[in-house]
Parts: sequence; structure tokens; C-alpha cells
Amino acid sequence: MQANSLDNQSFDAPSRVADFPNASETHTPCPDDVADVMPFDATELIHFRGYYTSCMEMWAPPRIVENYLDVHSEWFRRCASPMTAEPLGENGYALRIGKFGALGYEVEPKIGLHLLPQGKDGFYRIETIPVPDYTPPGYDVDFKAALHLIEQAVDEVAAAKLPANAPRVMCGVEWELHLDVAIHFPRFIHALPQSLIQSTGDRLLNQIVRQVSRRLTCKVQEDFHTSRNLPFPKKARRYPWAHRHAATPTAEELR
Repeated sequence: MQANSLDNQSFDAPSRVADFPNASETHTPCPDDVADVMPFDATELIHFRGYYTSCMEMWAPPRIVENYLDVHSEWFRRCASPMTAEPLGENGYALRIGKFGALGYEVEPKIGLHLLPQGKDGFYRIETIPVPDYTPPGYDVDFKAALHLIEQAVDEVAAAKLPANAPRVMCGVEWELHLDVAIHFPRFIHALPQSLIQSTGDRLLNQIVRQVSRRLTCKVQEDFHTSRNLPFPKKARRYPWAHRHAATPTAEELR
């Protein structure tokens, strides 16, 4: 399993992997030379898949971070900006991500996300839900994310450089995302080589995840520490994402 960082940095995989009972493969292999010259069925959906991992640093004990995450209605819409996030029930949001395109085709994704309360296993999960009175025009998104909190002690050297009111314990928010985007392309796209469509779509998916995640991560970190009047060391303001390309978790990993 080869892990490629989206920012040319190396990252550790989460210490725990959430249970996704029906997780599908996270990458479609490039077709061989024979398949490459065969046209797609113009009626089929083409899938682009990715598996991502991350660890976001929060300078506070886990219980304080949990209290923040539990009340997402107070921060999610603000931190999601400039994306628009309209409430769907108690724990859901209709998220409009923005307009993206390649190969002369554009799509403006709008997806429903359900932010589930923390489970008995300690994980928070986010899953796709239907958006009422809305039918996605030519695409479908399957979004499965899970995160959990890991308490980390601050070593003496680092603690000496912190402000006096800084906590001496921090929290790593470790999380993973399984993303499957299926698109029904117009006929002119299907005339292109399959490998070109697949590689371009995979690359665009990674760019979207990188752009959205970097902005959202920074805003959540800033909002959390500011709202709790906690110092946030500059060294923690790093880009925390990693993309596991062609990474298909084993059955054991998913249990």
C-alpha cells in the first residue's frame, strides 16, 4: 500500500481504523492497452475513488475538543464558508462545494452530509444523506468519514516554549475519509481514452479534497482555539492531509 502526500510531506496513518462494514475499493486501476481503446458505455457512471487520512492538532484535552465537536451547529457553517451549508434536520447539512471542471465538462457538487454524534466506540462519523427536493444532475457522491480523538502529552522542550496559559496536553484528531464520486459524462467525454478520463478525474478529485480540506482544517483550528481562548502554536499550523493512492484497506483493517 503506497501512501502519497498531497503536499509532498510524510504522514503517519491513524492508530485506529473505523468500521466501514460495506466499504468498497478505493481506487479503480487503470485499464490495460486493449481496454483503453474501447469506448465507455455512454449510460454508465464512471467512478473516481480516494482514501484519505489526516491528523489535526488541537491544543486542549480531548474532553474540551469533544464538547466543541458535539455542538457543530455553532461552528460548522461558519467554518465551511465560502462553501454554503444549509441545515438539514438536527445533524445534517446541504453543502455546496463550488464549481469544478476538466476536459470541457463542469460540475457544481451539492451533497447532504450527516454529522453523527459520537458513537460508543469513540468515533464521530460523517455520511452522505439525500438533500430534499434535489436530484444531483449527473453525479453521485458517497462520503464516509470517521474521526476520533487521541490525547498526546506535550514534551518538556515544547512546553517550555508555550505561553503560561497553554495546556500541557494536546489532542490529535485522527480521521479518515472514503470518497466515491460517480459521474454520468456526456457522450463527447466518452469518446476520449478511458485512461485519460480516469487519470484526469482522479487528479481533479485529489485537488478538490486538498483545497477544501486545507481551508476547512485551518478554519476549524482557528475557530476552536479562539472560541476557547486557547493559544495555538504556529508550528501546529501545518497542512495535515495525506492521500493514500490506490489504497484498498483489507478486511482486517476495516473491522
